Amino acid sequence: MTADLSQIVKAYDVRGVVPDQWDETLAELFGAAFVRVTDADAIVIGHDMRPSSPGLADAFARGAARLGADVTLIGLCSTDQLYFASGSLGLPGAMFTASHNPAQYNGIKMCRAGAAPVGQDTGLSEIRELAERWSEEGAPEAAATPGTVTHRDTLTDYAGHLKALVDLTAIRPLKVVVDAGNGMGGHTVPTVFEGLPLDLVPMYFELDGTFPNHEANPLDPKNIVDLQARVRAEGADLGLAFDGDADRCFVVDERGEPVSPSAITALVAARELAKHPGGTIIHNLITSWSVPEVVREQGGEPVRTRVGHSFIKEEMAKTGAIFGGEHSAHYYFKDFWNADTGMLAALHVLAALGGQDGALSGLVAAYDRYASSGEINSTVADQTASAAKVRAAYEGENVTLDELDGLTVSAEDWWFNLRASNTEPLLRLNVEARDAATMAKVRDEVLALVRSTD
Repeated sequence: MTADLSQIVKAYDVRGVVPDQWDETLAELFGAAFVRVTDADAIVIGHDMRPSSPGLADAFARGAARLGADVTLIGLCSTDQLYFASGSLGLPGAMFTASHNPAQYNGIKMCRAGAAPVGQDTGLSEIRELAERWSEEGAPEAAATPGTVTHRDTLTDYAGHLKALVDLTAIRPLKVVVDAGNGMGGHTVPTVFEGLPLDLVPMYFELDGTFPNHEANPLDPKNIVDLQARVRAEGADLGLAFDGDADRCFVVDERGEPVSPSAITALVAARELAKHPGGTIIHNLITSWSVPEVVREQGGEPVRTRVGHSFIKEEMAKTGAIFGGEHSAHYYFKDFWNADTGMLAALHVLAALGGQDGALSGLVAAYDRYASSGEINSTVADQTASAAKVRAAYEGENVTLDELDGLTVSAEDWWFNLRASNTEPLLRLNVEARDAATMAKVRDEVLALVRSTD
């Protein structure tokens, strides 16, 4: 195994192809390094349904126990269930998942006690350095007394905690189609939804890390086509789609039309502000104009931040925010240790819909006010040069430019953001405008600049 881990240790997690880029031997070293860097005397570990996940999780546990840490294994779980365990038990945690990536991938999402994130600047770089060194020099010396390894089921407690945060007692009966994508939603949804007045129509609930039906990435429109068709066929009130590790949730209305994550962010923000008047709401710079508008209308304080969960969680902690949302359907709650949980967002949608008589499309219309392009990726030879070309084209116009995260250009009737991918030779474009024609015009102008070969 190579000692250079730069290809698999990303900004927020470990992720790579198994066994080509990493294996159980390396997972054991990561476990030891995690304990050393966090100075933990006990940790909690969970894993998803990928074929390689149980072996990697067990290896990580061996490495942690070797250095004297007691290990609690919670087995199959969603990523937000691992965050629940970390928060409720007060332990650093590790979740083995590659989220929506293909079957041959696996990874580790790590957190400190209370689900506090571990990223490049908060311990991940040190964990990488130790694992690299030990892969060359040999495993570290074992503790005089190795840690214990025990098993614990947290699913029922996780479900109970979520349902205690949202009042679902008075909702009307709803028919809901859920596409778990053969991911961890198939494990968590039945327990979380148990006892609620829901007619549940399950799709792809069988846990299968080879993803035989479609990839577990609902952000890609092709992966919710089955859900949209089933919602229409069933005459359901709504549809929900979870990604592979079930920490993100996407919503489809009764017509089978996708509801934008920005509209869900605004809806949940309004509900959280009703409970916590004057609270702060975090939103990343790609969410719709409607989010800060709704927050201000509800008496809250919107705070704009960069894209990415480590930035969101950092702002949540710094500002004491009650809720945060991203365009990618990550939703963060103060009541959930500032961690992201798509399941809690889904319960808020069910409570909002079930607490009134109208259809979901009508309910979210108040929060979906503008025309949006969605995220459009362009493969480019030189990200910096392409972005500079776009900046030069708009400088001097009657616009505002900022570079909080990539390039954001804002005018009175439209805005766009152009960001470079951290992992691929791509530029990602998001455009929003007050009407569809303006959005299409700006979108096409920027794409022409990005994709030109001049």
